[in-house]
Amino acid sequence: MEPILAVKHINKFFGTNQVLKDVSFSVEPGQVHALVGENGAGKSTLMNIIGGIHKPDSGDILLDGNKITIADPWQARELGISVVFQELSLTPNMTVAENIFVRREAASRFGFINWKKLNQQAQDLFDQIGINLSATALVSSYAVGMQQIIEIAKAISFDARVIIMDEPTSALSETEVDRLYSLVGDLTQRGVAIVFISHKLNEVVRIADKISVLRDGQMVGEVDPKASDQGEIIRLMVGRNIDDLYPEKGIDSSDVILEVRNLSNPPVFDDVSITLRRGEILGFAGLVGAGRTEVARAIFGADRFVSGEILLDGVPVEIRSPRHAIEAGIMYLTEDRKMMGLFLPMTVRDNIVAASLDQYRNAVGLLQHKAIVERSQAFMDLVDIRPRDDRTTVVNLSGGNQQKSLLAKCLSAHPKVLIADEPTRGVDVGAKAKIHQDLRKLADQGVGVIVISSELPEVLGLSDRVAVFREGHLASVLAGDDISQEAVMRHAIR
Repeated sequence: MEPILAVKHINKFFGTNQVLKDVSFSVEPGQVHALVGENGAGKSTLMNIIGGIHKPDSGDILLDGNKITIADPWQARELGISVVFQELSLTPNMTVAENIFVRREAASRFGFINWKKLNQQAQDLFDQIGINLSATALVSSYAVGMQQIIEIAKAISFDARVIIMDEPTSALSETEVDRLYSLVGDLTQRGVAIVFISHKLNEVVRIADKISVLRDGQMVGEVDPKASDQGEIIRLMVGRNIDDLYPEKGIDSSDVILEVRNLSNPPVFDDVSITLRRGEILGFAGLVGAGRTEVARAIFGADRFVSGEILLDGVPVEIRSPRHAIEAGIMYLTEDRKMMGLFLPMTVRDNIVAASLDQYRNAVGLLQHKAIVERSQAFMDLVDIRPRDDRTTVVNLSGGNQQKSLLAKCLSAHPKVLIADEPTRGVDVGAKAKIHQDLRKLADQGVGVIVISSELPEVLGLSDRVAVFREGHLASVLAGDDISQEAVMRHAIR
């Protein structure tokens, strides 16, 4: 079958750095073609070229066998190519319907927006693809996982012939992932071609008809998912084996570093009591909306709670804001690094020390530049941020290196407690293993670590105990041999 979309011999330079080297790639109608590779391998650059954001320095783009030039993202959409980007591009203070049909709003005969028709178009779209959203709700009222679903609905609304999905499941629960797979199946049945980019290799093997692997800007292999295993894909991606994705579990401790007593903010969460031990990784599991992140944000002072008590080292603490939490020794690695975690226009150096500037002041309150440089470079080495230049602007880093910058920012504050919400969101398998090791090393140094993840295998693989949330309540705390996928799901949904 002739490809609906193909790129041939694409080369792309940023300055003197060649990020794509003679790359060819194609996708056929009704096919799911997965593209995998480490962070910085060139996946996003290739998709940005197809999506009209970047121009190739050489090479051709073909649609239905005909050479085309894509001037900008709007022309890409007019040609039938939609991109669902890893980083959300929604406007939080606009409604869901406004975001989906921005610049395409239904108008009355007098030229005003026909709000009734606009909202009905959005609702019809949701009904068509089987998702439960309100057209008139503000995007900011939805968690990151549902915002990702809105992005996908927006791409579908263009009647695209080719949809590129860049890490579409990074913030979705297992139920939402299943819904997405069903949606992808419906689209391919209608002849839509899907380019699927993901670091979750179990998903790639499950959903893809074909897998192409990028490494260091070059296409290094094509894999049949039905005839290959994840080990072969990893070896192509990184040029080596990744044997230990999860480090060994920690040593049991009875020394409680953080205690939460009867924390409540109905109807979001109610009567939640949790203990976190020194040197422990405690996993938070549950469906999206179960209250995991909301409880974590309340502990950090980002959200208010109406009753309950928080104790640190056995002493009650009053946390009215994130600043109070940081001063007390609690850090929070947010699930939304772009909007809430990093200062994108600033350098890696400035981001790393942003939460701990008081540590670098001299006796008269002036910042010590040499100490800041030394500390930022040390933490870049610790979490393996690339490139090593701490003057690099964070917005110019790959998604995985942005995530590492966020982790370095949290670690540089020397927390007693670290809450890591989706700590490996959007990072490749090599970087994921490194972050897992860093979290375990932190716990081994006596820090209490809470990990929240929509990837249940990650929660199970990392955690010494698992707290399962259901409908705003703490349903169970599992430990030892009681920790299993079946047990977590049983407590999360019953």
